[in-house]
Formats: sequence, C-alpha cells, structure tokens
Amino acid sequence: MLHGPGRSFVLEEITLRPLAPGCVRVQLAATGLCRSDRSVQEGFMPQPFPVVLGHEGAGVVVEVAPEVASPSVGEHVVLTWVDACRRCFFCEHDHVELCEHAIDHAFAGPYASLDDGTEVWAGFGTGTFAEETIVPASCAIPIDPSLAFDLAALVGCAAVTGMGAVRNVAAVRAGESVAIIGAGGVGLSAIQCAADLGASPIVAIDRVATKLTLARACGATHAIDTSTTVDVVADVREITAGRGVDHAIEVVGGSSTIRLAYDVARRAGTVTIVGAGRFDDDVTFGAMQLMVDAKTIRGCVYGAADPARDIPEIVRLNQDRRVDLSQLVSRQISLEDLDEAFAAMDAGEVARSVVVFA
Repeated sequence: MLHGPGRSFVLEEITLRPLAPGCVRVQLAATGLCRSDRSVQEGFMPQPFPVVLGHEGAGVVVEVAPEVASPSVGEHVVLTWVDACRRCFFCEHDHVELCEHAIDHAFAGPYASLDDGTEVWAGFGTGTFAEETIVPASCAIPIDPSLAFDLAALVGCAAVTGMGAVRNVAAVRAGESVAIIGAGGVGLSAIQCAADLGASPIVAIDRVATKLTLARACGATHAIDTSTTVDVVADVREITAGRGVDHAIEVVGGSSTIRLAYDVARRAGTVTIVGAGRFDDDVTFGAMQLMVDAKTIRGCVYGAADPARDIPEIVRLNQDRRVDLSQLVSRQISLEDLDEAFAAMDAGEVARSVVVFA
C-alpha cells in the first residue's frame, strides 16, 4: 500500500469489492517492478491515494463475473492495464494502446477498502502489488500455462513495451542498425527483439557496466558506457560508417537521453521515444536542424501493442527460444522488499526485480 507520494510502501490487509459486470478476480503469482510505479510514488504521475501499485503481473483466475466468456477460472493470465473498447477512433485505426477508454477502469473508483472503511485504489487499474486483484476481463490475457509466472509477469509491461517498440513502432528490419539507450527490463527486451529480427549492429548505451554485460548477453553487438566514454555520438558513428544508426530507441524517459537518441540517429533515421518522463522535462531542438536532418521522431505508448495479440505472441517467442525472458529477471523478492528493490532500480543495479508470491 502507498498512502501518498513520497511515502514508503506498507503492508496492509484489504478487502476487495464484489466483482462488477465484465470483471475477473486474479490470484497473483508474480509481479515485476516498473519505473512507472516509481514515478507514481515520486508524485510525477497522477494517481488517487491510498493505492496498491503494480501493473506487471501474472497469476491464475479464481473468479469471473457471470457473463464473462474468457478467461475462465483456473486459466493462467498476464495482466495488462489496457482495457480496449474496440470501438473508438484509435481502436478502429490499429492503435489499441491509445484507446479513448483504455484506462477508464483505473479511475472509475476504488476497488478495495481497509478495515476502517478507507477506500483503496488500484494503481493503473491493476494493483498487482497484492495477493489478489480485480480487473476487467479484457485485461487478463490467457497464456500457455507452461511459462513460469516470474517470466510471464514481465510480458505484461517490460517485454511487450520493449519488443513492441522495435516491431510495431520502429519497424526494424534485418540488416538495419539500432541503438538502444537504457538497458533495463524494457531496453533488454528491445535488444532481444532487434536481434531476433536480424538487426546489426545493435548498440546498447547505458551508464552501468553490469547492465551492458546483460545487454551483450541479450544480443547487443556493441556496448557504450556513458560513465566512461568521452563522446557517445562519435562512438556510435564510428560503429556505423560515420552516419549514425538507422533506429535510435530511447527507454529512459529523460530530456538528455532523448536528445542523445536524436543525435545518434543518422539523417532520415528514426527516433522512438519509449521512456515515460516528467511533464516538466523539456527537450530542445534547433528548428533548422529538425528540417535538415529529416529524422522521424515518434512517441511510443506501451509498444503500440494490442495486448490480446502481442502478449501471447511474446510468450510463443520465448517458448520457441527466439527471445529469453529469464535474462530480464535480476532478483526474486517479496512484497516486504519493495522499497529496497526500487532503490536498487534507481541505482541501476537491476534489470527487473520480480515479486514472487508464496
């Protein structure tokens, strides 16, 4: 439980509300820690309090509302915060991730209460930092039950965001060069996807040497440590015959790293912004430079994914050993370890920490 921005997490007993029409109750088996949860804790993203955060989870369906056809009780599911209506302008134009009603459920009202009657919200409409949660049925995507829950949890955010950025937004093709700035869970997912598609060279850029070692294991052909390198842009151009990369993918969410992504992309290259930054963190470009460089800069929400399509596909890619979700898991922890695990994230010590429920 988080009782307000800037506060530490505390363990509380909550009572979930009865199932509303169209909803399911899920017993969580695992949940990952994402930078977006940290942003809520720090007050950079809007959220009513008190709240149970967590949006990267997997578990088993234990109850369904009467009219729900799928998923069924007993199915293994990956949770997503995108409750697509399938009817709005964006859904009809293949942008399910931008659905006009995708997060209505997250702000429709509290989903639980404390013993004293205090109402509790589900962060991102999922609230996976708990033993059980309630979500719309479309937010519980059935998966192959053979996939371990700690890996399945990461499909709901890190993997679908990183891999979707490469496949759905940048549309990377075999033989094209890629630079990925940030080698956390999302960045490593993007690197694995780029490697699976046959991209080369794949340049991982980060400030932590251990994460760059992970990046190489995930398929990066080159690694640049920003804490020791003198000129990152020059290094990338040296790798790419002086031009810069065809695709620069930024997964940090900071003005300096976004600007770096622009600078390492070649003329007429693409720059894909995946990281969720602060509303007051502005990026500056010269007007003439934007015209002369002819680069495409594009934001990327949730990997431009359709969860019903992309989540099962990523599970299949892992089962076929085309990607390896196990490389994203740095630590398995318990709910009591959340504050420490988020501190480790801030320090760049982990790709992903995953809460595994007993």
